Amino acid sequence: MELHQFDLNLLVALDALLTERNVTHAGVRVNLSQSAMSGTLARLRRLFHDQLLVSVGRRMTLTPLAQELVDPVREILLLVRGAIGTKSHFEAATSTHHFSISVSDYATTILMADMLRDVKPKAPGITFELRPISRRAVEDLEAGRLDFLIGPEGFVSPEHPHEWLFEDTYTCVVWTGNHVAHERLSIEQFMNLGHVMVRFGEADAPNYDEQFLRTLKYKRRVEVITPGFDLAPQLVVGTDRVALVTTRLAARYAELLPLKLVPFPVEIPPLIEVLQWHKAHNQHPAHLWFRAQIKEAVSRMPSPRTSAKRTALRTASRPPRRKTG
Repeated sequence: MELHQFDLNLLVALDALLTERNVTHAGVRVNLSQSAMSGTLARLRRLFHDQLLVSVGRRMTLTPLAQELVDPVREILLLVRGAIGTKSHFEAATSTHHFSISVSDYATTILMADMLRDVKPKAPGITFELRPISRRAVEDLEAGRLDFLIGPEGFVSPEHPHEWLFEDTYTCVVWTGNHVAHERLSIEQFMNLGHVMVRFGEADAPNYDEQFLRTLKYKRRVEVITPGFDLAPQLVVGTDRVALVTTRLAARYAELLPLKLVPFPVEIPPLIEVLQWHKAHNQHPAHLWFRAQIKEAVSRMPSPRTSAKRTALRTASRPPRRKTG
């Protein structure tokens, strides 16, 4: 192929066609009419000596060559956009940069809320968009539609850089009036209680704690399934149910609700949260600034052990609650 025949606009149009697999939708994406996009597709076919998109029934599918082009074309465009958008320095105080971050409600509660509050005086013009965490988040990151992903270590893509943020342990959360759970729980008592279980993202995908219990051949008596970590502590109040949640989150809610933390009777590996970004943004000044702010916020977080001890002292000083209903 003669490169002088290929301009950046053709690359943008090719990316839209490979992504949308529909001439009309691709045209909308790059602000071209259907006829103009059809003409662009014809030109691309001549340049590549390949049909690229072919009709199969009522849908269009990619040819083998087009499949091979998806990732390289996306990568090239991200590198170009990163190079064009990169400045020699970044002034947070005057910047109007917008960051999109996929993050769970758990990480939002124990980390992002504090971080966003702290950066407001330093960067009043910067805006943030927090999106739910899901398997699509990895696709959005790779496609350049997402700046950062904060999630469990096993959740991120191996194709892009990431760094360790923090660890958290697991603990049992019960209502202070729970008549079974006192200072300790045996594994039998834990399994016999009714459980509030968190399941987010894909409905059939077990979370970290559920995967661990399955490896030990334990089957919980699940009475409530909730899509959010923040909801689990709330849903045990006034009941004899138990929720297995991360210690820092449990400690936060024990400050607000009549809850107590009880150690999990079996040793469970800690949850490791990481921060991930696209490799095209590895040295982007704005991204470097954001990563520094996150790490600074992490450095101020109390350890899980400290959080649990503080909560134990508070709950010990509370009068006992009588069960309602």
